[in-house]
Amino acid sequence: MESLSLYVSLTLLVSLSLLHSTTSSSSSSQQLVSLLMSIKSALDPQNQILSSWSWSPNNSGSPCTSFQGIACNDQGHVVNISLQGKGLSGHIPPEIGLLTTLSGLYLHFNNLKGLLPKDLANLTHLSDLYLNVNSLSGPIPPQIASIPNLQVLQLCYNKLSGNIPTQIGSMKKLTVLALQSNHLSGAIPASLGNLMNLTRLDLSFNHLFGSIPLRLGHLPMLKLFDVRNNTLSGNVPLAFKRLEQGFQYSNNPALCGTNFPALEQCGASNSTKPEAFGPGTTRHFPSKNIPESANVGRSAASQSGKSHPGVIAAIVGLLVASAVAGALTLTWYRRQKQKIGSVIELGDARLSSDQIREVRRRSASPLVSLVYSNGGWDPLAKGRGTTSFSQEVLESYTFNLEEVETATRHFSEANLLGKSSFSAIYRGVLRDGSDVAVKCISKVSCNSNEVEFVNGLKLLTSLKHENLVRLRGFCCSKGRGECFLVYEFVPNGNLLRYLDAKEDSSKALDWSTRKSIIRGIAKGIEYLHGSDDEKSMLVHQNVSAEKVLMDDDYNPLISDSGIHKLLADDIVFSMLKGSAAMGYLAPEYTTTGRFTEKSDVYAFGMIIFQILSGRSRITQLNCHGAELSKFEDFIDASLAGKFDESEAARLGEVALLCTHERPDHRPDMRTVMRELENIAIV
Repeated sequence: MESLSLYVSLTLLVSLSLLHSTTSSSSSSQQLVSLLMSIKSALDPQNQILSSWSWSPNNSGSPCTSFQGIACNDQGHVVNISLQGKGLSGHIPPEIGLLTTLSGLYLHFNNLKGLLPKDLANLTHLSDLYLNVNSLSGPIPPQIASIPNLQVLQLCYNKLSGNIPTQIGSMKKLTVLALQSNHLSGAIPASLGNLMNLTRLDLSFNHLFGSIPLRLGHLPMLKLFDVRNNTLSGNVPLAFKRLEQGFQYSNNPALCGTNFPALEQCGASNSTKPEAFGPGTTRHFPSKNIPESANVGRSAASQSGKSHPGVIAAIVGLLVASAVAGALTLTWYRRQKQKIGSVIELGDARLSSDQIREVRRRSASPLVSLVYSNGGWDPLAKGRGTTSFSQEVLESYTFNLEEVETATRHFSEANLLGKSSFSAIYRGVLRDGSDVAVKCISKVSCNSNEVEFVNGLKLLTSLKHENLVRLRGFCCSKGRGECFLVYEFVPNGNLLRYLDAKEDSSKALDWSTRKSIIRGIAKGIEYLHGSDDEKSMLVHQNVSAEKVLMDDDYNPLISDSGIHKLLADDIVFSMLKGSAAMGYLAPEYTTTGRFTEKSDVYAFGMIIFQILSGRSRITQLNCHGAELSKFEDFIDASLAGKFDESEAARLGEVALLCTHERPDHRPDMRTVMRELENIAIV
């Protein structure tokens, strides 16, 4: 009897323990759900993107398996948030700091705004922080340096301002620090020289001034150091010579140095001029706003000890005034020259008449808000890059400026088709009566290496296919600081025009036309990629519905093939923002930073989904519909059932294969073409 009582007691104890464990687990799960829903409301305030982040009391699943972009460990703790390129338009909430087990936060290629929350410092397990290509503003919080395990810090292509916190120099595990294309100012902190594991440091396209700290040149793992387009000054330490091409320093006119081809030798004026905010000048400014700097020496006047205080004050005042004026001028120039537009700016957009008049008032250039520093830029000049062209090819493709101006009626506002952040496009008529589209690209947007630029032009002239927009020729104007690409004119606009066409039935495409467009795009991409037994010819990098133009017979023509070969790296990078927001960017790009043929295949798969559904934005519902052959979820309702279900199901399968998360599971374009032929697309 006693043993029976003991058994009952033990059973009851175990049951209570299990009940407590279950209740505790349920409570913990509810807390996680509540936290994630709070984060969702901040990241996606319109509730348009994170539709899978939903919860009800009757939901027996887990956010670890049902919330898009969430990854958990075995204990059910969130370790990764991967929401790159989703079009999120909210802000980063401080509540993210409560996910203390987070090791990776990937929110890049969105349109997030607002400040960086200092609560990120609570993420002690975080190793990767990708917040690049957003619209974040304000200062970099110094608390971010408290993340002990951070290895990659990507904050580039935002609107961040203020100084680079000196505290970042304490982040011992940091391997990549990318802060380029922001509005950062002040000096480069010498404390960054403590980052012994740093392999890549990119501070380009900011408003940094002062000297380059010597200690950075001795970082043992550093492979790339980019400070282009700042206002740095003084002697460049010879230690950076070992980086060779990995040291990028152009467009810092006050830099000098020995054995650096693009730099002048440092003279007496360089050695005696006080560096920005050196020991002789910092006492005139609040020290809390001045980051630590290296290679700072006293001015000649302060060293002599003989100058009158009033003279020193006057000199300092003059220097400060000059620095402020220079900074304001550079700020204006950089904003005009390097502005990375929003997704809307990156797409073609009509200008109003008032805007056109204002542009013409300010500049003779057809490009909007760009300032040119011609500097002898003339890539087609004899003896430069033209050796890569035969004389016959050069003559057959070269237009002179007068021909381009006449064709566009001197860049008449009536002929303006659209603009982007780096180009303007005009319709024109050549003397032979043929219609053309003239793309005007500024010198500041072009590849600064003239030989590489001309090689890019050579590549463009070699591309000839029925599904590529034909290049008629080009013109590079040294006087205007512009290059003009003359293409055949494609009359029916781009593919985007025929998506989301519920309100206008005249734009809705029939089933046969949709199949033909899919096949035509595939043929064009296959041509760019080359055949199996040849080295890949070209990766487009930016395939999208916007880049697919429609001729009179609705034959698709891919535009901008190879144009990235002509453009500066930051311009190419900025173009990706629109692609990422529309879902075309392959997921592996976020970790590799490289484009391959499989990147183009992924974008093509997204275009198939767009054509089948008639929608510009593809959701998880469309993908699930294709998996289950639920036609109502991925076939355009405007077709009213007038499509072949067998063909639709197989096209859905092709789209799913092309958009597989793993690139090695995606087919190449040759295989895609064989599959399309098996579907009997005509």
